[in-house]
Amino acid sequence: MTAPVGTKTRAEVLVVGAGPCGLMLANELGRRGIDVVVVNDRPTTTPHPQANATQARTMEYYRRLGFADRIRAQGLPATYPTDIAYFTRFTGWELARFKLPPSATARNLARQLTGSWSAAELPHRCSQLYIERVLREEADKLPSVTLLWNRRAAGVVEGADSVTLQTEASDGGDPVTFTAPYLVGADGPRSVVRKTLGIDYVGHREARDFLGGRMHAVYFRCPGLYAAMRGEPAWLYWTVNRDRRSILGAIDGAGEFVFHTQLSDAEAAAEITDAMARGFFEQALGVAPGAGPPIEIISRLSWHAGAALVARHMQSPRMFLGGDAAHLFTPTGGLGYNTAIEDAVNLAWKLAARLRGWGGDTLLESYEVERRPIAERNTGHARRFAESVGGFVPPETLETDTAAGAAARAEAGAYLDAHARAEFNIPGITFGARYDGSPLIASDGTQPPPETINTYVPTACPGGRAPHLWLEDGASLYDRLGFEFTLLQLGGDAALGRPLVDAAADLAIPLTVLALDAPGARDLYAADLVLIRPDQIVAWRGARPPADPATLLRRLVGRAA
Repeated sequence: MTAPVGTKTRAEVLVVGAGPCGLMLANELGRRGIDVVVVNDRPTTTPHPQANATQARTMEYYRRLGFADRIRAQGLPATYPTDIAYFTRFTGWELARFKLPPSATARNLARQLTGSWSAAELPHRCSQLYIERVLREEADKLPSVTLLWNRRAAGVVEGADSVTLQTEASDGGDPVTFTAPYLVGADGPRSVVRKTLGIDYVGHREARDFLGGRMHAVYFRCPGLYAAMRGEPAWLYWTVNRDRRSILGAIDGAGEFVFHTQLSDAEAAAEITDAMARGFFEQALGVAPGAGPPIEIISRLSWHAGAALVARHMQSPRMFLGGDAAHLFTPTGGLGYNTAIEDAVNLAWKLAARLRGWGGDTLLESYEVERRPIAERNTGHARRFAESVGGFVPPETLETDTAAGAAARAEAGAYLDAHARAEFNIPGITFGARYDGSPLIASDGTQPPPETINTYVPTACPGGRAPHLWLEDGASLYDRLGFEFTLLQLGGDAALGRPLVDAAADLAIPLTVLALDAPGARDLYAADLVLIRPDQIVAWRGARPPADPATLLRRLVGRAA
């Protein structure tokens, strides 16, 4: 619910920042009845398009919360193609196109996946502009969630037993202080929480001809643009030339777009005006100044590309960092927002378990242990994608109507086609994140398949995503898992898992038992019993119960002696 300031000054969890990470935390914690207060310095969700690619794994988490269909209905029309297309200019030669299906077919395609793996959901191409609205509306439905807008963090003090958050209205004044056992800083790259903790970023800030250095983003309305551009509609359009590299993203499929262009050193040093922004776009469009269709600028801002940064630490005893406060990405691969969602899912169940008494003293320490290596992994992948496309140097002849120009365009097209297939078909990254070495994972001595970017081999080796399968009645396996721990029972003996069930009851650990006799399930999991965590990660598997089920369960929830 949205409440006026002053109705609640104590909570179980405080969240600073209501971007994707903060709002996902509100939903995950609110579904568990955790009393959470979220403060945000904006008056509402983001007014500017930002991330625009929701990976399949994130869609699976939205499905788990029950609103994946709402998300899939947002953004582009259901029949709009989600192609990635590369041009010399938007009115010039088309160099390459990676064709992808519209959202109308995504649900059915997910059910028809054949080969080595399946997923409950496929990716969705939709601006964060719309995603945040759904996350807010869903959080607003939860009685234990309070969202406070136009309220900024003015100071944070961590004590031995609680955290105190000092806030004020975004326009100054109206101070209110909140107290809770735990606080999460999901407050972006200039995070007050991160700075309070004295934690800096480590990693890389790189300059390159494109996607490295200062860029300018323009959110605009231009219904006539489709008629002016060449080629079939696409989700993302890229220009490749020697003087105006840019990306154009379709927002609503009707006339709203976001345009990102690299700024020269002189442009970066100047104060950008609306006229300059229009000029940048017309240059990428390939028309003379003032000759393009008129654009209505909705908003614009400058930003810095080339970052691959991770916070040196992601937590203190009572405060945690998530999203951009914990890691900064160049947007290639669409990994920043999706990594933020996984931060929230990982952290929320642990906070709830600790607050409700079934999580142990060391449970929360696993957040940084598990999530920081994934942040380093994902920023590294995004960095390599950015170098691949941003470091490509267009030949001088690329835009000439000559045989040499045609040859240059064919060569560039082959390169960009290979790049697109490498960047936009990444199931290995999407599904392959692992928590090997975590104290909450009980290894069985097996090794997962080597990670690859563009392929994915499902495995129930503890530490990774529980392999997905479609059941005979058409349901997703994930729809049958419990919201907290699940004991997946694949053997024929109904009593096989009883020792684990009894131990969980004695320890007050919420556990759902799912007995499954589905074709291929036993072979997929290679075990009769599998313990799956609330974030759908395999924590343990075996052919029979462990000798001491209580000791195993204590370990998996941070209660090990």
